[in-house]
Amino acid sequence: MITLSSGKQIGTDCPTYIIAEIGINHNGSLDIAKQLIQEAATAGCDAVKFQKRTPVLCVPREQWHQKRDTPWGRITYMQYRHKVEFGYEEFAEIDSYCKELGIDWFASCWDEPSVDFIEKFDPPVYKAASASLTDHALLAKMKSTGKPLMLSTGMSQVEEIFAAVDAIGLDNVLIAHSTSAYPCPLHELNLRMIHTLGDYFPATPIGYSGHETGLATTVAAVAMGACFVERHFTLDRAMWGSDQAASVEPVGMRRLVSDIRSVEEAKGDGVKKVYDSEMGALSKLRRVKAEPALA
Repeated sequence: MITLSSGKQIGTDCPTYIIAEIGINHNGSLDIAKQLIQEAATAGCDAVKFQKRTPVLCVPREQWHQKRDTPWGRITYMQYRHKVEFGYEEFAEIDSYCKELGIDWFASCWDEPSVDFIEKFDPPVYKAASASLTDHALLAKMKSTGKPLMLSTGMSQVEEIFAAVDAIGLDNVLIAHSTSAYPCPLHELNLRMIHTLGDYFPATPIGYSGHETGLATTVAAVAMGACFVERHFTLDRAMWGSDQAASVEPVGMRRLVSDIRSVEEAKGDGVKKVYDSEMGALSKLRRVKAEPALA
């Protein structure tokens, strides 16, 4: 079990830690970001997550001047990356708003200067995106903050997962199963990897970062033992942006949280017993009494 600075806990015997991944679905608008935070809090999510990049470090040079159609017109990819990147003032407003609503927030940092930037806000946890799993220097940078670190494992071989763990250790680490397709077809979700990762790392909280359409499979991930789940979150899947189609809208997120909490309640303790609610049926329907058990 890992206890966050916010007081929330993530582990096998804890309520599922539910993350609404806002990412860059705000399209550079602080107003949209705040609407998403409010909707996530209303749905009962534990946290919202953003992404933070230093574009000059994260965008390959050959893509800098490629043109693309955007809500701001036809601009270069580098111009687009700057349009959707929040700065200090926006994140300060996000930090204040999340504290007001009582919801955690943190970010996936895609480069080392971004870790220094986000650390100014003292997040309860960091997330390494699947694309960063093999960037051991970046993983070490996030780990050096002393905060828990979630590793997402999409687009990765088992050997790469073990290499990342060997590089940074398992102390204060959480691991999320993921398949990095947007949206991901059902036959590639491979939810049994939750069990496989649990077998590989039995003392480590295992979670699920989903990019599928629909909600049932994320609920199933919880039933299969995921200690935390993450789904991309949007106001409207028809909005412009590469992650919108694989995102959950507010009504869906409220249903997802409700269904996860129902599954948690229904899982029980695994000890067979006769409940008081069964006694009426027992007295009416059982015709043959059980023989006393031998000593």
